[in-house]
Amino acid sequence: MNSELMIQQYLDVPLTIPTALILNYKNLGLNEEQFLLILHIRCFSQQGNHFPTPNELQARMSIDEVKCTSQLKELLQKGFLQIEEKHDEDGRLAEAFSLKPLYEKLTVFLTNETIDEKKDTRKNEEGQLFRRFEEEFSRPITPMEMEMISMWLDEDGHIPQMIEAALREAVVSSKLNFRYIDRILYEWKRNGVRTTQQAREHGERIRQHQQQPKINNTEANGGQFKRRHPQYNWLQGEKR
Repeated sequence: MNSELMIQQYLDVPLTIPTALILNYKNLGLNEEQFLLILHIRCFSQQGNHFPTPNELQARMSIDEVKCTSQLKELLQKGFLQIEEKHDEDGRLAEAFSLKPLYEKLTVFLTNETIDEKKDTRKNEEGQLFRRFEEEFSRPITPMEMEMISMWLDEDGHIPQMIEAALREAVVSSKLNFRYIDRILYEWKRNGVRTTQQAREHGERIRQHQQQPKINNTEANGGQFKRRHPQYNWLQGEKR
């Protein structure tokens, strides 16, 4: 056979194995020999042999049959591999290796890893929020205030960016207290404000609606008049 055709045949008939397994077999508790055994079992299965013997497996590896049998037993004992009955091509009942337990363990591991990553992300976000509040309040925040920030995240479902936006709004309005920030977040949620851009636009609309410019302390001063532009009071829902 032409060498180019042989190479193409190798490329066209790949061994299918999940990338996640290749990346995480060590984390699952598999050693290299056990992982290679699993690859050979998978390869035999794709070729139609669903229950290769230790001798057949060992023939493709550099370990002897005794070591191969020992590793197979360990895979079975640890629940990475199981033997099940299935019908062959002729309809006869036969034994076969199943990799389903291995993939179940892999799924659980990846799920737990994702949960841990989310916990770490949440912890970092919470820590950053605590620092931002301490910067603006110019003091350490109390345990009760920490709990309120956590409630905004967990119970009210506010994202960290919106909490920071509400903090900025409180700073701009010179109403730097948790009750005021809580009221801002409540009003945003009630009005469907979900992003910082929507928060800015919402605030601008409120101020434009609430502000009714009046000429106060009218004094002729080079033809200029002094005007007061009130800010929106989130606690009372009115201008101040």
